Amino acid sequence: MLFTALSALLIGLAIGVPVAMTLGVAATLALFDTDVPLTLIAHRMYAGLDSFTIMAIPFFILAGMLMDAGGISRRIVDFAMALVGWITGSLLLVAVVAATALAAMSGSGSADTAAVSSVLAPELRKRNYDLDFAAGIIAAAGTLAQIIPPSIMMVLIAVTNNLSTGAMLLSGVIPGLLTVPGLLLICYLHARKGGPQYRDVLPFDTGRLLRSFWTAIPAFGMAVIIVGGIMGGIVTPTEAAALAAGYALLIGMFVYGDLRLRDIPGVFMRATAFSASILLLIATATVLNWIFANAEVPRLLTTWLKSLVDGPIGYLLLINLMLMIFGMFFESFAMILILSPVLVPIAVSFGIEPHHFALVVVYNLCIGMITPPFAGTLFVAATVFQRPIWEVSKRVFAPWLVMTIVLLLITFIPELGLTIPRLAGYVK
Repeated sequence: MLFTALSALLIGLAIGVPVAMTLGVAATLALFDTDVPLTLIAHRMYAGLDSFTIMAIPFFILAGMLMDAGGISRRIVDFAMALVGWITGSLLLVAVVAATALAAMSGSGSADTAAVSSVLAPELRKRNYDLDFAAGIIAAAGTLAQIIPPSIMMVLIAVTNNLSTGAMLLSGVIPGLLTVPGLLLICYLHARKGGPQYRDVLPFDTGRLLRSFWTAIPAFGMAVIIVGGIMGGIVTPTEAAALAAGYALLIGMFVYGDLRLRDIPGVFMRATAFSASILLLIATATVLNWIFANAEVPRLLTTWLKSLVDGPIGYLLLINLMLMIFGMFFESFAMILILSPVLVPIAVSFGIEPHHFALVVVYNLCIGMITPPFAGTLFVAATVFQRPIWEVSKRVFAPWLVMTIVLLLITFIPELGLTIPRLAGYVK
């Protein structure tokens, strides 16, 4: 049974079969070798989705799409331009600041990368910036949406491993913000060494800054609802997601006026399609995880890993190395669903706090989003900039190094991720 499941899984992933389909086929073929009725597949798939917490995922996805369609993303970029547009390399700095602000509202790295790239690409090309470097920076900044709440990955890993969703969402605040100064620094250093085009900046204008901030205040309300509501214990993460979707709808229609009534069905359809793809992935992974558990894969893997390392530090280093390699080739959601249920219990057996370990896993997968050949956000940025992915990949080493340094910091200083969840009462 186990051999059949693993063989089908690896072959499917290798030949490019959609991940959800691969998981479902692997589970079905595995059960053919047993006396277990195939009706169990439907039962386990339903059980895997029968969770109030999982409802946060489609609501966060809808909120992000309404935010983009309603003009919230553009107001955030305008504010970032007024805030840092007077510094050398202004457009690169604007990209990082805008992506960070959007990360606190969207939850999708690919969506944030596409939004920032679409707004800034014409001006970056007009000013003759290095487009490959710019695409790499925006791709790296876009991954912050998977760390800073609301993060779909954080919700997914919490649900998959029975962890506190609130704790996981809040654990990403400090690590996400730690990444920002490093990205801003490499943008500034790149601009200092560049040509005169990087010094073509807008003069600082207090009036413009205040006007853009005033216009962006309704947009920033999204972050207040999500982070403030969860930290204050006012709402659950699922309720915060629903409120954020409703808020984005109202702001887009009645405050900014960019979201028209005829646009709403299309936004809902796109959100439904994206949500369905993730929920199907969760459902099929639930079946495969059940098969692995019955085949005692966690126990066998625990024994093997403990034979390789003898303590939490060795285990963390090994997992970081393994996930960095896997992140280059496999889809992040699939790795959370397949690997984390096995890796988290082993981490607990080594005395590692599970929320801290889950944060390390997610941050590793964020790095995977800018490391080829998979590189989800890198492909999005390269496509929008109309640049060859290989050329963009050559310029991604500096942001990769910044993110790797932050990864090591959060790996060996757990309080960077656990302080805010503890203050909010989610972690003891």
